[in-house]
Amino acid sequence: MVKIENHLGAIELSKSFFESLVAMTAVSCFGVAALSPADLPKEMLHKVYKPALRDGVKVRVKNGKLSVDLHIIVSYGTNISAIADSIIHKVGYAIEEATGLTAYAVHIYVDGMRLS
Repeated sequence: MVKIENHLGAIELSKSFFESLVAMTAVSCFGVAALSPADLPKEMLHKVYKPALRDGVKVRVKNGKLSVDLHIIVSYGTNISAIADSIIHKVGYAIEEATGLTAYAVHIYVDGMRLS
């Protein structure tokens, strides 16, 4: 939970809110084919069940600061460096626009490539 306080009161934002926000922002970026499950057991079950959108996102909160790990599958033939830079900027902007907080780290992990 992240707690934001102002003169009117306090707002508590859950990790699942941030995970959903980051996931929706990431999949809207050009070159991102899908999110990839962040851990091995989910990846093995990926063929059995349809994973939730935010399975490829892990958000950690420490001392009121956010760190984001994002596991993605890229589209074949796209510039991976450009995709990662775009995601980092868009995710940081989306978090700041929605909450006023800044993400001090956004880590992108490319787990695969898909023909689109």
